[in-house]
Amino acid sequence: MARKSETYLPVSTKPQSKFRVKALLGHCLYRRVVIWTVVVIILLSVTLFNPRLTTRSRDVFDLPDEEVKEQKEQEELKEEEEEELEGDDANGPHWLRYKHLDGYYNGLKALVPFSEYKPEYPRTSRAGSTPDPSPGTNSKFPRPSVYRPHPDYDSDEYQKTYVPVKRCYIDEDNTVPAPDLYAYNGVPQGQPKAAIGSYEALGLREDVCFDRFGRYGPYGLGYELELGGTGEALDTEREGSDVVWEKTGKINYEGVDWAAAQERCYKANEGRFFTGNETRDFELSQAGRKRIDRIAIVIRIYVGFQWTSHALLNFRAMINELSLRSGGEYDVHFLLHVRDNNAPIWADPATVQNILDTNVPPEFHGLCTLWSEAQMKLYYPGNFGETFENPSNGDIHGVYRSAHMPLQHFAMMHPEYAHFWNWEMDMRWTGSYYELFDRLGKWGAKQSRKGMWERASKYYIPGLHGSWDNFTELVDQETRASGRRPILGPVVFPGKVGLEGEVFLPASCATGSDMSQCGVGEDADLITLNPLFDADESGWVFAGDVTGYDMQYEKPPRRCAIVTASRLSRRLLRVMHEETWRLHHSMFSEMFPPSMALHHGLKAVYAPHPVYLDRNWPQQEIEKAFNGGRDHTSGGHGSPFDLNNEHNHKGTSWYYNSEFAGLLWRRWLGYAQMDGRGENGGRAGEGTKRGGKKEEEDPRNSGRLCLRSMLVHPIKWENPAEQE
Repeated sequence: MARKSETYLPVSTKPQSKFRVKALLGHCLYRRVVIWTVVVIILLSVTLFNPRLTTRSRDVFDLPDEEVKEQKEQEELKEEEEEELEGDDANGPHWLRYKHLDGYYNGLKALVPFSEYKPEYPRTSRAGSTPDPSPGTNSKFPRPSVYRPHPDYDSDEYQKTYVPVKRCYIDEDNTVPAPDLYAYNGVPQGQPKAAIGSYEALGLREDVCFDRFGRYGPYGLGYELELGGTGEALDTEREGSDVVWEKTGKINYEGVDWAAAQERCYKANEGRFFTGNETRDFELSQAGRKRIDRIAIVIRIYVGFQWTSHALLNFRAMINELSLRSGGEYDVHFLLHVRDNNAPIWADPATVQNILDTNVPPEFHGLCTLWSEAQMKLYYPGNFGETFENPSNGDIHGVYRSAHMPLQHFAMMHPEYAHFWNWEMDMRWTGSYYELFDRLGKWGAKQSRKGMWERASKYYIPGLHGSWDNFTELVDQETRASGRRPILGPVVFPGKVGLEGEVFLPASCATGSDMSQCGVGEDADLITLNPLFDADESGWVFAGDVTGYDMQYEKPPRRCAIVTASRLSRRLLRVMHEETWRLHHSMFSEMFPPSMALHHGLKAVYAPHPVYLDRNWPQQEIEKAFNGGRDHTSGGHGSPFDLNNEHNHKGTSWYYNSEFAGLLWRRWLGYAQMDGRGENGGRAGEGTKRGGKKEEEDPRNSGRLCLRSMLVHPIKWENPAEQE
């Protein structure tokens, strides 16, 4: 379907018929009397019931001088936001009227220390009262530094507390150590801040930025295939890029075996980790220095997936930063969907090897676990009963409706991991993957179970909600005002069947305890990257895809997080596995894990990672669009995940239908893109071609892009040559 046929796009640009005043003052006496009577009544009502006129307001004489000044500035700022509209098309979505933001495209020559940084958006005061955030152009090109977000494994403090870490290498001869990535201290002047989510709340650094060479240069970007690189970015602006290879040289990735490198790294550091055996792990926890859990990153791919050079760079970065640089704390795996249900992938090694040779580069062969829908039917046999709704008309064992099944199976086969990140191949992170996954896990452990589900149901907008503590208090107030009872522990509903021996509330939640500390220090069983919204009456198209429950009752309570990327604990996956094979329960892929956590009282959180907007949205409009559901949440009637409301995500950096994510990512990679500007506010693929080598090399411009760490999704293509 063409973009222009989407329901939320402008319908017509023809001028609307004008309102005719003459009709009110026509020759009919009866009409004039009635109309003027109505007008007089309305004016009297406005006068009598306007609180500004009938009550003594808190005017300027009631306020301290500073508060008066702040209030006036906020009012003027709101007026400026309302004035800064690109168009007035009443037929299109409201966000097409907001001005595009330019600061994302300020480059390295506009870099300033974070203390001097002034964002283009969101503004906290009137434009005239703060320095202009427009970038200057530094005469000296900045130099990046090694970026290491991992613990200082060599420090005395770390080695006294934890089992020491041994260095890991890419090659079998231990001559090529895992490389560092590079970042720039500071941020390009004027670069917008995230509109949703927070670096500070999650413990991520926001005072550094990454360019394409510091991020991917260590993995083969920027040098030729003959030298073991990818050949990518040779046709882009490259000033100062050689810094990233000064220490290591340009690493030759020809013949690398990532599975072998991961295994060597784990074996060298095996004594650091718990094993997955409860008895043995209890003994280890009582003896000597601390050990840590291991975590699997499970990337979902399929037969026919296009392995581009940029895909190679992304996956090399994940393996290096998460596994090798961490001393084996993480392992990366590929869960490869084989669409041919007749292929005997569990019986014939030759079939498996042929599929790998045809579909996966040799460097990743050893990381692949193959699965098929036919295999899932064998693993989860039996009658799943009736389904409330099945809008996709898909099979219950199909990947579209039950993508969780192969992950559950994978988890049962790998008891050595405590947690499993379910990841997709079209996601990118501009910073260090270790920093992302490590900080999300630590943040999740710090969260209290008190108010957990209520906080998780709402987008965090710092420009409106203030600090995370303020946001927490706001959610508590909204929950009390709603009259709804906060959720703590497993929910009870008609027809519920419990699982044997399940008790998931920690001791910190016992009766008589300080409930603000309930669950604090407990690893989260589920970490999602979008809100956990109430699917009931949400308008989400798959909200009723619920299978195997007693149809004489209403649908069970459900929670959902759009985009399946999330971290799931072993015990959550065990619960899901039990519900699937024993009770024959299932729900749509994005709904099943959160709903199982809800039903069984597991710890689930939405991590408010930084999400950017491509336009100058007023803060209140973000709240209305993204928290416009029941009781100021993202769930229920008015949900942003309603099919009619999802257009609001088009200009975000993180959502499955985003257009901004791909545009920004490709500009960051150095490719010219249509800027999405034009008639009726513009759209992705419209407007003027901007960026690319010529523009980045122009001395009047500020050079190549440098972005803070951010998640972007979906990235369906990268080099424009892939579209030709």
